[in-house]
Amino acid sequence: MKFIKRKNKDFEGEGLILFREVSDAMKAERVLKKAGYRVQLVAPPPELRKGCDLAVAVKLVEKLGIERTLQRNTTGFVEMVPLNFDSPEILNIVKVTDFGEWVMVKAANMKLTFEKRSGIIVNVSGGGCPDIPYMHASMIDKKLQEAPHPDDLGYTLCALMLERAMEEGLALYEKGGAAC
Repeated sequence: MKFIKRKNKDFEGEGLILFREVSDAMKAERVLKKAGYRVQLVAPPPELRKGCDLAVAVKLVEKLGIERTLQRNTTGFVEMVPLNFDSPEILNIVKVTDFGEWVMVKAANMKLTFEKRSGIIVNVSGGGCPDIPYMHASMIDKKLQEAPHPDDLGYTLCALMLERAMEEGLALYEKGGAAC
């Protein structure tokens, strides 16, 4: 097992599970959450990638249980890499941009833009998956709280990332736009 250093103290005692396929990372996150583990889908630094642009951040203290859970559910993980303070930067897959009256939440290549005052979705864009036009048509001009969730509309990586953007958008809007 390779030892990696981490700069961000928030990740002390954590590690990354690396995958070759995006679908394996998505499945692993679902399986681990269902098993009760607190995990987060992240973008690993390029030098750690094993063919997949996603990884799952985990607490290393739970390593043995996590590995057993993944092996029982054949999720195709490659390895678990420990992190400490001097590691390369883990890339947050969700970024927020304030445009004054509107907020754009970007998760990977998917973008969800909503009006701060009303919470109405004004744009859904990005990615290259075939379900994007359907998600756009289903969500546009609806309030964040009333719009269908992307993970109910599609089954692609684009739907997953748009779901992450929507979750962040909802959290920001429910806080009254304080973080916007």
